[in-house]
Amino acid sequence: MLERTILRAEVVYNGLGTPRADGAVVVQDDGSRRQVIAVESAGRAREAYPDARLEDAGFAVSPPPVNAHTHLDLSGMPYSEGSYEGFIRAVIRHRRETPGGVEAARRGLDEVVQGGVHVIGDIVTDEAVMRHLLQRTDVAGVAYWEVIGPDPADAERIFERTRARLAAFRRLERPGGVRVGLSPHTPHTVSAPLLQRLAALARAEGLPMQIHVAESAEEVDLHRDGGGALAGFLASFGVAWQASGLSPVGYLESLGVLEARPTLVHMVHVEEEDVRAVQRADCAVVHCPRSNEALGCGRFPWELYARFGVDVAFGTDSRGSSPSLAVTDEVAFAREVHGARANPQALVRAAVKGGYRALGMIPPRFQRGASADAMFVWPVSTA
Repeated sequence: MLERTILRAEVVYNGLGTPRADGAVVVQDDGSRRQVIAVESAGRAREAYPDARLEDAGFAVSPPPVNAHTHLDLSGMPYSEGSYEGFIRAVIRHRRETPGGVEAARRGLDEVVQGGVHVIGDIVTDEAVMRHLLQRTDVAGVAYWEVIGPDPADAERIFERTRARLAAFRRLERPGGVRVGLSPHTPHTVSAPLLQRLAALARAEGLPMQIHVAESAEEVDLHRDGGGALAGFLASFGVAWQASGLSPVGYLESLGVLEARPTLVHMVHVEEEDVRAVQRADCAVVHCPRSNEALGCGRFPWELYARFGVDVAFGTDSRGSSPSLAVTDEVAFAREVHGARANPQALVRAAVKGGYRALGMIPPRFQRGASADAMFVWPVSTA
């Protein structure tokens, strides 16, 4: 028996053009296959299919969203609110006391997949975690190997070791699976010569790259004049930082790192010239609003990125600074934080198209004739 259902949602986005407000997807089920037969405004769908059953699909219907920035190996870390510096110390302590994060990463990835998300960008610090991600057949995306090396004297040694590791990891890649990427941790925990070598490698090898940038106000102070709490934190680890007088983004631009088109994560404390530089370099940005809130990092300037047409994606960061790994929860929180500055259509587009673009992937779409399995119905709680 032929059945038709109109899925009505606050936002409907099929991956093409601009998401619709108060839209609808019409699904036909002939008993053997459920397929999309129309993507319309809710009103037009009711007119065209008056006998179809109307179903409230909640906040949005779209292709599946992307979790563009995670730290899956920290999925066993207790949730920790407080200062940015205090959180970094807690992460270091957790990794020392809980070596080998592959079990935590497996649990975290299972949580992500159970929520209907199958594309991720994960920061990886453990070779076993990297192998696990590359072996998974239920996810795609990028596993970014993290590099830390603040001492310029160590740059060559760390670079050669990193290059060898990346080559070994890339031999494990599978078509349609997770790709290997590169993540210099931050502009202040990777020396200038190492940053430049890594960016040149990423350009030459076509490696996707992700960097944490401008997450806290202290990072800006560190780069501008060498002062602030972060300077003291680095000094406690024997790191002698030389301020550039530039913003963190300006510093990366001065080193030529932006030429590798890295995806820049957090990017809270930026000014217009920083965003202009990001737009010129065609870099994407990942927004982690719940982590920003937990660590007192401030509000991401959504409207500034929108004004310059910079692609924004969403990431949950780690379980240590977010209460879940659900990117739909991340979008719901962003809606509360930004209010009228970010309309629901823009949020959905960022979570879908922005996420794929941030990972260097082609965004999916569904049109008339597509399987209904191509759709992701967002939880009603996201509205």
